[in-house]
Amino acid sequence: MKIIEGGICAVGDVLAGGACEDEFGVAVIVFKDSNASAVFTSNKLVAAPVTLTRGAISNGKLSAIVANSGNANCFTGADGMEDAMSMAREVADNLVLDVEDVAVASTGIIGRKLPMGIITPLIKKAINNLENSNKASTYAAEAIMTTDTFSKEISVETKLKNGKKVRIGGITKGSGMIAPNMGTMLSFITTDIDATSDELKIALKKAVESTFNMIVVDGDESTNDTVVLMASGSSGGSIDENFQEALEYVCSRLARMIATDGEGATKLIEVQLTGAKTTKDARLAAKAVVSSSLVKTAVFGADPNWGRIVAAVGYSGADMDENSISICLGSDKKTVKIVDKGVVIVKEPSTDLEDAEEIMKENHIQIMIDIGLGDGLATAYGCDLSYEYVSINAEYST
Repeated sequence: MKIIEGGICAVGDVLAGGACEDEFGVAVIVFKDSNASAVFTSNKLVAAPVTLTRGAISNGKLSAIVANSGNANCFTGADGMEDAMSMAREVADNLVLDVEDVAVASTGIIGRKLPMGIITPLIKKAINNLENSNKASTYAAEAIMTTDTFSKEISVETKLKNGKKVRIGGITKGSGMIAPNMGTMLSFITTDIDATSDELKIALKKAVESTFNMIVVDGDESTNDTVVLMASGSSGGSIDENFQEALEYVCSRLARMIATDGEGATKLIEVQLTGAKTTKDARLAAKAVVSSSLVKTAVFGADPNWGRIVAAVGYSGADMDENSISICLGSDKKTVKIVDKGVVIVKEPSTDLEDAEEIMKENHIQIMIDIGLGDGLATAYGCDLSYEYVSINAEYST
C-alpha cells in the first residue's frame, strides 16, 4: 500500500467540485452508477439530509453527493426535508441523474432554516467546477469545512492478493461535536473495488468501528454524521484482507486529522490500549481515557497526572485489576513508564518525572495502557481541552 495524490479523485471517473460564500460552502461529488453503503449518526434526533440519504442509498446505489456547510438543516421540520430534496433535485437536473440516486449531507448550526438563496447558487457553481483532479478533491474538502482549520483528504493504492491494484480516496470534515459514535463529521470515500453494496457495508462498518468511532473531541454526538463509501468496480478486484487494511488505513488517517483539528486543540492525544480481555473492553477503556475532561485538561496543562488515566479505565466498564495495569507516557521523542503492574514507579523528585513533564509539553501525546488481562487492543484519538474550545462554542450561534 502506498499513499498517492488525488484524494477522492484518485479514483477514475470521480468528479468533484466545491464553492464557498462567506460561512457557507457546497461540495458536489459525482460517481455515476456506483455501488454504495453508508453509516450514519446513532443520535435519535437526525437531520433532514440524513433521512433523505438513508432512503437514497437503500437500493445500494448512488450517482452523486451534494453536501453543504454552514447549516445542519436539522430540527427544521417539513421545510427541512423539502430543502434537502431541492438540493438533490438541483444536482440531478443539472447532471441528468436520477434524483433518487443523489445523497445529501449538511453540517453547521442546528435549528435554522437552510438559506436556499445562497445554497442553490453555490450548488450550480460547484457543478460548474466539476473535474477529476487533485485540486477538485481539495476544493470539495474545503467546501465542507465549518470550524475546521484545515481540509482533510487522503488517497492510497494497494495491491490485492490476486495482484490487481485498487485505489481508495477520502475526504472528511470534523472539528467539534465529536463523540465516540462519530460526531459532527462528514466523510466521503471512493474506490474502484468490485463489490456489492452489502459487501461494502460490511467493510465500511468494520472500518468505522475501529477508526471514526474511536475519536473524541468533546463527547457530544451530532445529528448529521454521515460516512459514505462508493465503488465503481472498474478495477475488477474483489474485497480481501488487503483492501480492508487499506480502507481502515484511510479511515484512521482521516479520523486522526479530525482529532488533531479539534476545536481549540493544542495537542493530539493517542491512547494505545492493550491487554484487555476483549476488543470491546479495549475500546471502552481507550475511549473513556480520551473522553475524560480531566485527562484532557491535564494534557493541556502538561500535567502527567496518571491518576486521572487509571480512574478513567476504572469507570469505563472494561474489566481491570489494579495489580496488573501498566501505564506509559510517550511522545515522538521519548517514552516513560509511570505505572508497572499496579506499582507507581515514578516518584517525586526524579529524572523520570521530569521526562514525563517534558513529554506532556509535546504536540503529540501517547498514552500507552496495558491492562494485563488478555489480548484485546484498541487505539483512540482525541485532543486536549483548552480555553479556546470554550470561547469557540460559547459564541458559536452568535
